Amino acid sequence: MNQLARRLLASLPAYRVIALAFTVLAVAGAVAILVQAELLARALADGVLSRSGAEALAGTLALLAGVFAVRAGLSWAQQALAQRAAASIKASLRRRLLRRTQELGPGWLTGQHSGALTTTLGRGLDALEPYFTGYFPQLFVAAVVPLAVLVRLAVADLASAVIVLVTLPLIPIFGILVGLSTKRATERQWRSLERLGGHFLDLVAGLPTLRAFGRARAQAVAVRRTADEHRVATMGTLRIAFLSALVLELVATLSVALVAVPVGLRTLDGGMDLETALLVLLLAPEAYLPLRALGSQFHASTEGLAVASRAFAVLDEPDAHGAADSGRPERAVVARAHEAGAPCVVRFEGVSVRYPRRDEPALDDLSLTVAPGERVALVGPSGAGKSTLLNVLLGLVVADAGRVTLTKADGAELDLDTVDVQELRRQLAWVPQRPHLFARTVAENIRLGRPDAGDDDVVRAARLAHADEFVTDLPRGYDTPLGERGAGLSAGQRQRIALARAFLRDAPLLLLDEPTAGLDAGSEAAVVDATSRLMAGRTVLVVAHRPAMVADADRVVRLEHGRIVGGSDRTALGVG
Repeated sequence: MNQLARRLLASLPAYRVIALAFTVLAVAGAVAILVQAELLARALADGVLSRSGAEALAGTLALLAGVFAVRAGLSWAQQALAQRAAASIKASLRRRLLRRTQELGPGWLTGQHSGALTTTLGRGLDALEPYFTGYFPQLFVAAVVPLAVLVRLAVADLASAVIVLVTLPLIPIFGILVGLSTKRATERQWRSLERLGGHFLDLVAGLPTLRAFGRARAQAVAVRRTADEHRVATMGTLRIAFLSALVLELVATLSVALVAVPVGLRTLDGGMDLETALLVLLLAPEAYLPLRALGSQFHASTEGLAVASRAFAVLDEPDAHGAADSGRPERAVVARAHEAGAPCVVRFEGVSVRYPRRDEPALDDLSLTVAPGERVALVGPSGAGKSTLLNVLLGLVVADAGRVTLTKADGAELDLDTVDVQELRRQLAWVPQRPHLFARTVAENIRLGRPDAGDDDVVRAARLAHADEFVTDLPRGYDTPLGERGAGLSAGQRQRIALARAFLRDAPLLLLDEPTAGLDAGSEAAVVDATSRLMAGRTVLVVAHRPAMVADADRVVRLEHGRIVGGSDRTALGVG
């Protein structure tokens, strides 16, 4: 078992208990196989030689039926346990992967192929199921049953046991030889699947643009070509898997023949009694069967390990502080009370952020202090680092260097490096440039700002955000279900729902990322009026490209190339 397989099994919750259970089931199965062979050999020998009466034969057959029932029960228990283990490891890895991608943040995701990550989280982890339902339990059977059969064969007929002992290693040897090709083919298959997933994801995300420029059909041809590559890789993998089964069956059949022929000749010569010969002939295939089954499940193991390697690559990805996912629960942090609406102080001290595969840093040794209740507008060209500054404060991007602190009205200081990010986020409200609305009702989307808010609080927040004006005209008012991403609402209406969330949250720190971008004059006026009301009595950081969002600012800070190059000039607006 290689290191990757050991790590995968170590990630299985209650691994030791499950391994012990599989071992007990394998031992019980081996005992049942031996008892079954003994009873069947005795029944056949008695039936041929007529050594016992009908009652004794009936008793033997009844015992044999009981053994069959026991073996069926053991098989069911093994599959049930394997199914639970597969579901447990898939859920565990998905949780860890999602948590790790959140910790790494958008800055890491921008340097990765999102399609490959989506494929791993979705279809990829499902490939672990055949690994844990087929290959993993078969490992215990293959380790116990052949050994038990060899011991019984040695007691019954040493010559046959020696033949089995010599030929038994041929199955894993041939399995390994074929398995090397299977592993390479499986890697190719998953690479092609990841390319297909990434290409398709990019195509769906950019479909409106492709249609507008008349390139949708050309991209469909590209997706078809990538899908064909995946089909060819999959068929190649299956061919190798079928070849593996053929080779293992052939080797096992020839090995059993090497046992059966001498046993038959010795029985004819009188050198071996019929019951012993039947016992040997019944047990010999059972020695090879677990290894043949293990070899046939090797394809599932290579596919599962290929997915596991991709999952662990994400978990091992170091963040800005060089830390990787440990697989253990997150350390406990001290929770601090939230004082709604009380202004706070925000400090950035020498903060630097560098995204993967980008030569220029997004933030370069930036220092900025925002006083309690101060409204600071961040301006500058696109890519200057304005949104990155907000993302650092949100905990979505981890700074490579520097320190970010938030000092509450009671003097308590929250350091982004030590405090629980979730606790820090309770102190702020965020209105992004393109807010995400979920396929829920209007009220549920607003209540995202404070899940325990009552209906009256939701309506009051909507009125303050000028959202009540259009919500009451919807078919079911606040109970109207929205489509994905707020389908059915205009950009201005979606922005006002986001502002209603911020009103409902009532946090001391407000972050606005160009909330009026892409809005018409009427919607912009409503949003500006709502944001002016929202800013009152709070510490505010607002990313601004348009003069309407700068008018209420106490200070304007201009960023270029991740550095502050100017401040206090309300006319120094960036472009783009």
